[in-house]
Amino acid sequence: MLLYIHIPYCDSKCHYCSFNSYVDKFDTREDYMIALHKQLSFELKRFSAKPHSIETVFIGGGTPSTVAPELYVPIFNLLKPYLQKNAEVTTEANPNSATKAWLKGMRDLGVNRVSFGVQSFDYEKLKALNRAHNPQQAKDAILHAHELGIKHLSLDLIYNYQGDTKKLLLNDIKEAFFLPIDHISAYELTIEDGTQFSSTPQVKQEDENLAFFVSNEIEKRGFKAYEISNFGSYQSKHNRGYWETKDYMGTGAGAVGFLKDRRFYPQTAIEAYIDNPLKITEEILSADKLLTEKIFLGLRSSLGIKKSLLSAKMIEKANILCKNGKLLCKNRYYYNENFFLSDELALYILG
Repeated sequence: MLLYIHIPYCDSKCHYCSFNSYVDKFDTREDYMIALHKQLSFELKRFSAKPHSIETVFIGGGTPSTVAPELYVPIFNLLKPYLQKNAEVTTEANPNSATKAWLKGMRDLGVNRVSFGVQSFDYEKLKALNRAHNPQQAKDAILHAHELGIKHLSLDLIYNYQGDTKKLLLNDIKEAFFLPIDHISAYELTIEDGTQFSSTPQVKQEDENLAFFVSNEIEKRGFKAYEISNFGSYQSKHNRGYWETKDYMGTGAGAVGFLKDRRFYPQTAIEAYIDNPLKITEEILSADKLLTEKIFLGLRSSLGIKKSLLSAKMIEKANILCKNGKLLCKNRYYYNENFFLSDELALYILG
């Protein structure tokens, strides 16, 4: 079982961000964390959580580093009996708010993995994306986390923003590998409705060669791709848990939970969530929808698709892909070696 905790506060709203996050509601943080504790207590019962049954925790956002470690203490006290001995406990963080004191406070609570929202080491690109940090702050934050003994460190990079070149992206990758990290998430810029960039969609480049370039440059430095956007000498257990369609509790405003064949959606507005964190909408997923998700997730990651899940017609199509070198057939699984084709392959199998 997995746990996701959503922190909806941000230092600044990035121009590409479509997540449920706010830059103007910091006065609600204490009440929000109390509401979060209330929902978590409820979800532990709903999911019939047993001692040591939670494999991973992921604190995401928003920006978790905008909330002081002291406000997380009740959450971690509640979780303590349920965490496995070697549970992976990740928090996202922005370099400008992940001070050494904040990182130490989170480490002392049990965080053993930090994912830093770096996006680039190019000063002008960071400004254009409306990031609140500069390249040196990113480097310092990661080095501080390493000095504090936090075991696993990751950073995010974005590519195919207007003006991105192989030279710029290669510098980003080289700078990343100078740092004591064991994981990189490299995301292609996407334009989502409601974001600042939605009014200027031309800021996204359509250059598939850059996608292959970024992937190849990261891999040749020893970080193997285990999903379309994730590379590492260490593979995030939480990420893999999603792709394996494990049950996960989703706590916080705008989070999503999943249990067997149901999804759970708490309210997204901070004030509404604080007022009633247990007002949660349920969605029942059909067997066909669950299978579709397993096929898409299996093909965009190193997990592959279990043959026994597929109908005879689907197996026939998958075998055609194998004969044409588009899929790798091994024993009981089909594997995709080119994650950038994952959606097309999935649609072909399902069609």
